[in-house]
Amino acid sequence: MNKIKLEILGLSPSQSQAGSFMLVLGEEYGNRRLPIVIGMFEAQAIAIEVEKIQPNRPMTHDLFKSFAKAFNYKITEVVISDLREGIFFARIVCTDGMRETTIDARPSDAIAIALRFNVPLYTYETILSEAGIVAGSQSDAGEEIEEMVQAPKPRSLSEQMKGMSLDELHKLLEDTLNNEEYEKAAKIRDEISRRN
Repeated sequence: MNKIKLEILGLSPSQSQAGSFMLVLGEEYGNRRLPIVIGMFEAQAIAIEVEKIQPNRPMTHDLFKSFAKAFNYKITEVVISDLREGIFFARIVCTDGMRETTIDARPSDAIAIALRFNVPLYTYETILSEAGIVAGSQSDAGEEIEEMVQAPKPRSLSEQMKGMSLDELHKLLEDTLNNEEYEKAAKIRDEISRRN
């Protein structure tokens, strides 16, 4: 079965499920989107790695990476391998150089690990055909995806930061990291770097 390479297009709070996030994956050379509802902690783990934020303590997926490296295992790819009764399943493919091993995982965890190992993410045509949404479709999920992928990012934080001193920005950064608001912290960090 041919694999289709995916890339992360967006991550935002889910409008349909309170306390959850919508992770949108897109096929590399196409216009189909694969929306996956994930939990808050997994969304945070993905956002931290995408934004290259260093948390104060290692997260579970960082621990997995350290453990794998300590035992000379390399992750070669992650595959969203199945869809049963509306639930996605994934596999993490790894090797010790002599044999290949496949580990079952939730897609959100597998994607967080793929990001940390900088390995490709794939799925199969059958899954994209069943659960994929063509960009521009009018279903409720499609509207949520299009709003997330195409809507301009809110400017409120940027406007706030314009009037702040570097000391105030550093304090705000510390507060957001303590509150584990990592996406917001990344924006503040970028503003501090821009001013230095």
